[in-house]
Amino acid sequence: MRAVEIQGAYGLENLALVERDVPKAGPGEIVVRLKAACLNFRDFATVLGMGGQYKLPLVPLSDSVGVVEDAGEGVTRVATGDRVCPIFFPTWHAGGPTIEGLSKALGGSLDGCAQDYLLIGEDGVVKVPDYMTDMEAAMLPCAALTAWRALVVEGNLKAGDTVVVQGTGGVSIFALQFAKAAGARVIATSSSDDKLARAQDLGADHVINYKTTPDWGVAARAFTGGRGVDHVVEVGGAETFTQSLAAIRVGGHVAVIGLLSGVMKDMNVATMFSQNARIHGITVGNRTQFEDMLKAMALHEIHPVVDTTFPLEDLKAGLEHMGSGAHFGKIGIEIAG
Repeated sequence: MRAVEIQGAYGLENLALVERDVPKAGPGEIVVRLKAACLNFRDFATVLGMGGQYKLPLVPLSDSVGVVEDAGEGVTRVATGDRVCPIFFPTWHAGGPTIEGLSKALGGSLDGCAQDYLLIGEDGVVKVPDYMTDMEAAMLPCAALTAWRALVVEGNLKAGDTVVVQGTGGVSIFALQFAKAAGARVIATSSSDDKLARAQDLGADHVINYKTTPDWGVAARAFTGGRGVDHVVEVGGAETFTQSLAAIRVGGHVAVIGLLSGVMKDMNVATMFSQNARIHGITVGNRTQFEDMLKAMALHEIHPVVDTTFPLEDLKAGLEHMGSGAHFGKIGIEIAG
């Protein structure tokens, strides 16, 4: 079977397409014939060596969808022929995050999904809705679940809330879709007026170009009559966090997810406690939350937004596209027809 490995050292130039043996399912395991995968910023960071120092060679990517082709002895949760997504943390099935649950992650501490076949425990997958295409379903395990946990699980999102989404990458677009499905108002930010127009087409109620309006937190607050927003989906990191605090209401929720602009910055701690801000770090989610998210998506027939796709052998080009920041929504990887 084909697999893409990071070989020898980190860097896009060290990605190599190789041949590996097709795995066989042991007791409690399944082999999934992968159909499609997708990219997250975490994958770009991992290949560059910014996402942790893992043992090489490593097969990257956390997100994919496929069909169960082989089931080992004792497997009961799924059967051959089922269409499934592997979960980002294959051993985190329910409850809050733990060291054990977060210790095993596809495309990091474990080989990931940039390959034709994936060997995984039967407890590490979920069945996906029929209405989605393979490429759409491949978009779900990381970005969609991260947005769901940020807003619904930890944020207690409700109708009438106001949500700020930063940018138009995968997490932010899913957050926009989930917020609108819940009856919330959405403020979207971007440096591109064209992308902001597309966000409005998806339902964004207000948009802010943060290049022309650097104090976008104040602008977002103004949209609420000065009260402040209920939620900020914080994917920017160090350079945007201060603006997120400026945007939220007293007792508002900032879901800290990304570090696109860096990891270190002087912070006004007084603003955090005077606002009684709820600051919550989010690292994807568990299998139970994934299954709950899929029920909601099926009810509203929410379709992931696919930016563009690349074949598996052109993974490097896909990651370069990710690094450029030109995408809107998710970047897909074609594995099998």
